[in-house]
Amino acid sequence: MTIHTIQLPDMKKTILTLTLLILAVSLVTAQKKITNLPDLPGYVTLKCDFHLHTVFSDGQVWPLNRVDEAIRDGLDAISITDHLEYTPKKDFIPVDHNAAWKLCEAYAQERNLILVHGTEITRKMPPGHFNALFIKDANLIAKDSVWDNFEEVIKQGGFLQWNHPGWKAQEPDGIPKLYDMHKRLIKNGWLHGIELYNDASHYPLVFSFCEENNITLIGNSDVHGIISERYKEPEHRPMTLVFAKERSHDSLKEAMFAGRTMVYFGEKLAGREEFAKPFFYQCVAVRKPYYQNDKTIFFEVTNKSDVPFYLVNGVKDAPAAITLEANSVTRVAVSKKVTSPLVYDVNNVITGEKKILQIELKY
Repeated sequence: MTIHTIQLPDMKKTILTLTLLILAVSLVTAQKKITNLPDLPGYVTLKCDFHLHTVFSDGQVWPLNRVDEAIRDGLDAISITDHLEYTPKKDFIPVDHNAAWKLCEAYAQERNLILVHGTEITRKMPPGHFNALFIKDANLIAKDSVWDNFEEVIKQGGFLQWNHPGWKAQEPDGIPKLYDMHKRLIKNGWLHGIELYNDASHYPLVFSFCEENNITLIGNSDVHGIISERYKEPEHRPMTLVFAKERSHDSLKEAMFAGRTMVYFGEKLAGREEFAKPFFYQCVAVRKPYYQNDKTIFFEVTNKSDVPFYLVNGVKDAPAAITLEANSVTRVAVSKKVTSPLVYDVNNVITGEKKILQIELKY
C-alpha cells in the first residue's frame, strides 16, 4: 500500500476565511438601481408602486420577492395589496390578510424600503376595486358590506385609492364613470386617490375627476407575475412620484393625502402643473450660447433625468421640435431673428385631461 501525504493549510486560518466568505455572501443583497428623477425644491421625490399582488391572493410570487424587485428597480416605497375577497390559493395557503405585511415589514426596513401596509377591496362596479393604504389591520377591513369596508379603512386612518376605474372587465367601453357611491365617497372626503394609469391602461378622464374633487393622481403596476418579465429593460414599471418633506413613512403619507404626486409611465409624466413645471426645470438646464455667427445662435440643453422630453410647436425661425434625450446634452441652433426665451409644449408631460405642459428655454 502506498501512502500519500498531503500538506494541509493552517486549519484555523481556513475556518476563519470560510466564515468571512459566508458572512460576506449573506450580507450581499440585490443592487439598487439609480433612477435619475430630480427632487423638487423643498421636497424629496419618492418613487412608489402602491398596487402589488402575491401568492396570498392571485399573484405568482412570494411577498419577500416584491421587496427585492422594488430594490432592484430603485423604488423608495411599495404596498402589497392582496385581495380581501379573492384568495384562490386558500386550499394551500392559510388566509391571513396581514400575512404579506408581517413577512415583509422587517425585511423591507433592513433594505431601506418604505413598506406601506395595504390591501385591496375587490367588488363589482359600482364601486369597483379599491386599495386601502396606510392601514393598521387588513383583517378588520374584511367585512360583508363594501360600505363597512370603507368605514373601517377611514377608522384606521387609511387612504382609499380607486383602482383602474375604466377597467374593461367592469366598464366595457373603457370610460371611467362616477356612480352614486363614488359621489358619496367624495362628499364624505373618503376618496383620496384614483389610478390615472394602471399596468398598461391610461384613463385621461381621471385627471378631470381629480382636479374637480381635489383627489390625488396615482399610477401603479398592479403586477401579479414577475415584474422583470412584465417590464423588460429598458422599460420601467409605472410608478407614482410622491413629493414628500422627507424620506419617511409618515412624510410619504402626508404627501399622499396632500396630493403632491405625479405619475410616471413609459416615457410620459402626468401631474398638476404646479408640480410638472418645476419638475421639468429641475431636469433640464439651458447653457449660455457657446457660439454665434451672422445668422445663428448655438447653445446646449442638458437633460439630467431618465425621462426624455419631446418639445413641439416651436415658433417661426426656431426648431419646430426638439427632442431632449434622457441623460444627454442636445445642441440647439436658432435664428437670430428669434428672441429668447423659446416657448414649447412638452408633448409627453400631461397636465390635464386634454392639456400638456408649456415651458420656456431661456438662453
